Amino acid sequence: MSVISLVSYEDALASYDPVMGLEVHVELGTRTKMFCGCSTELGAEPNTQTCPTCLGLPGSLPVVNRIGVESAIRIGLALNCEIAEWCRFARKNYFYPDMPKNFQTSQYDEPIAFNGYLDVQLEDGEVFRVEIERAHMEEDTGKSTHVGGATGRIHGAEYSLLDYNRAGIPLIEIVTKPIVGAGERAPEVAKAYVTELRELIRTLGVSEARMDKGQMRCDVNLSLRPIGREKFGTRSETKNVNSLRSVERAARFEIQRHATVLQDGGTIVQETRHFHEENGSTTSGRIKEEAEDYRYFPEPDLVPIAPSREWVEELRAALPELPRVRRARLQAEWGLSDKDMQAVLNAGAVEPILETVAAGAPADQARKWWLGELARRANETGTELADQPITPAQVARVCALVAEGKLNDKLARQVIEGVLAGEGEPDEVVGKRGLAVVSDDSALGAAVDQAIADNPDVAAKIRDGKVQAVGALVGAVMKATRGQADAARVKDLILERLGA
Repeated sequence: MSVISLVSYEDALASYDPVMGLEVHVELGTRTKMFCGCSTELGAEPNTQTCPTCLGLPGSLPVVNRIGVESAIRIGLALNCEIAEWCRFARKNYFYPDMPKNFQTSQYDEPIAFNGYLDVQLEDGEVFRVEIERAHMEEDTGKSTHVGGATGRIHGAEYSLLDYNRAGIPLIEIVTKPIVGAGERAPEVAKAYVTELRELIRTLGVSEARMDKGQMRCDVNLSLRPIGREKFGTRSETKNVNSLRSVERAARFEIQRHATVLQDGGTIVQETRHFHEENGSTTSGRIKEEAEDYRYFPEPDLVPIAPSREWVEELRAALPELPRVRRARLQAEWGLSDKDMQAVLNAGAVEPILETVAAGAPADQARKWWLGELARRANETGTELADQPITPAQVARVCALVAEGKLNDKLARQVIEGVLAGEGEPDEVVGKRGLAVVSDDSALGAAVDQAIADNPDVAAKIRDGKVQAVGALVGAVMKATRGQADAARVKDLILERLGA
């Protein structure tokens, strides 16, 4: 797919201020659906987790999932929102084949949580506050699979398949207020916000928030306004962006696209757009509806939700340590500078390090391997650090082998390489590759004697008291043993041999 010729990002920002709005849908990890008792377990055969209620059959009546409501309140509290004393569901009317009822049960003008904020930290440590307009409850749609055609979308498809297992799974939609003032950093702010929100959701335990599995999806709304103007421009909405990197790329592309259209004298159309991972571009979807197009009205089959203040305060008191608070504590416990902690955050290494420490490794050693060898591999393969094919327990075992003197750093890197290549557990890789440190005096003695014999001038200097010259002989022994010698023991043996 070709990408249209765009003005440069710098030129776009020279004339316009970006205004963003982010809508994030989070699929809750409840055992049953939002308004019926059907299972939410992934991987079942299509249309086997359905009932008259989630299929919208006449005469069926919904019942609200209490855990879904509780999860919504906890998310609202963690986002510093006010929690409604009284709210209700509404019918959002529109037709798609994956909407078996022809309407979505959602919340409209009475959300359960509203008027909050989330502070997010950018890669250089700057903190940016994103204000939250609302967090409301709704249900997911079914899944459409368009077969045939070149794009995987309905246009050009030969036929479509529908799976209603997902219809009715509880969602929380979190909507920001317009994000202004970010300037050229707007795409970075978008990525940082979704990153922080994902971490918060996981900390609350209400969802795994796996973007690759559709458990968390982001709609990126963007408009431009000429610098110095107050009125916002016409917005576009890039739908269902499903990775952190793509959120940033979508915002950046839309800034450039809007600027290109406006500078050419064109008009921005209010529409939904599709994001394309392969080249970072967006293409038009459909003209965006306004709220009145959905003909919202209160859901007559559900009673209003009125969470008691006592219940809300119980949930507030039971909130876990939230991500920003935990990061500050860990930074103090690990003794890291702001710069070092930021490096850990930027690499996405907090959880891997924590789990490695929990498996028995010292924090400094866990950080060393995750930010070194493993971060390098993640960068080379373009994957997330936490998705590397090595577990924190395996990294902790490598740390233990080094601490026991069975590996040095060079050999440990080879062991990690073997684990990543699927050769087994660290101890298995050591055995298969013959990587254990050689510390036995009899095994090292011949290599030490040979190094002394090959370097008589260096040996003479050491005999004369210039002990610092021993490094050259240690290096020779390490080379001869392919890095498997215990360097400390080699040094001791050389000094003993030379009477230093």
